[in-house]
Amino acid sequence: MKIMIGIAHPKQVHFWKNIINNLNDDGHEVKIVAWKKDITLCLLDKFNFEYEVGGINHSGLLRKAYGLLESDFKVLKIAKKFRPDILLGSSPSLAQISKLIGKPHIALSDTEHAVLVQRLLFPFSDVICTPSCFRKKIDSRKHVTFESYLELAYLHPNYFKPDSSVLDDLELSKNEKFIIIRLISWEATHDAYSKGLSLNYLEKAIDSLKNFGNVFITSEAELNKNLVKYKINLSPEKIHSALYYANLYFGEGGTTAVEAALLGTPAVHVEAFITKSGEVKDATQIHGNFDELVNKYGILYTFADPNQALNKALEVVEDINAKKGMGKKMKRLLNEKIDVTAFMTDFIEKYPQKVCKAINKYDKKKNKK
Repeated sequence: MKIMIGIAHPKQVHFWKNIINNLNDDGHEVKIVAWKKDITLCLLDKFNFEYEVGGINHSGLLRKAYGLLESDFKVLKIAKKFRPDILLGSSPSLAQISKLIGKPHIALSDTEHAVLVQRLLFPFSDVICTPSCFRKKIDSRKHVTFESYLELAYLHPNYFKPDSSVLDDLELSKNEKFIIIRLISWEATHDAYSKGLSLNYLEKAIDSLKNFGNVFITSEAELNKNLVKYKINLSPEKIHSALYYANLYFGEGGTTAVEAALLGTPAVHVEAFITKSGEVKDATQIHGNFDELVNKYGILYTFADPNQALNKALEVVEDINAKKGMGKKMKRLLNEKIDVTAFMTDFIEKYPQKVCKAINKYDKKKNKK
């Protein structure tokens, strides 16, 4: 089978990498179409994947609209030459082009408030796969759920093995404590009604947290002169190993917060969602995965109020047993969640004839579609 996969975000590189390897090993031909977004292309290069560039992830609605048209043209050109049997991913361009060439498209989503992308993606997709905790209503004729999180496609113990050399890269000893802070650019369309840490508050937080360990910042945006000294100097494919060994994650990045928590590192996420009526909500009120990780498994903390977030972060770093306490919680979670890479590989290879069999084999809740 000839399979075309769209990758438009660094997280998607990690999500697809093991699935792509499985598909290649099983004799399928995979074509990757990638977008210039942060370190997406860099990661593909690090993992030795060949790809064609489908476009640039622009900022601003007008530029994004132009970029989508440009991407559709490029993807159509690539698809006509490659002639895929199926198209996959969260890129609207692949979904839209799938209709022009008469081939099925499978989408994935775990971000309920990514409304604009979903409007451009879901109507053109034949199947939409989401975690079972996804809250947004999707056409039941298209919606397939799995009992897990997208991040477990690459952080499940079946695939992820921490690289201890990351400590040498960070010039840290084995027992030296450190904290990772994540800052995002707030340029994504779904971030339009969200806010995180102000510069003044961030500096205040660092002044408090650095008393408990080394502080490293990973940021989508350029850091100012007061913060640049904290910038993490690390090859991008090693960030998950750094999160694994860290004593605390603190910051704005929702994906990074989930990753840290699933790696057994206490994670404090700060992000305020402002509704059109002016109501302020935290991530558990918006995202099903955050709600589960916070309220069901207790491995993640999320706050709309930065003061509450910092207080929790300080509480965590002061507790010498905070990280040890994550082990039992993670054992329960992993026992209740599926191997997403195995599920998706099986789902793709058996689409559409054996879809129901694939779901029943891997979904522990035996969701009926």
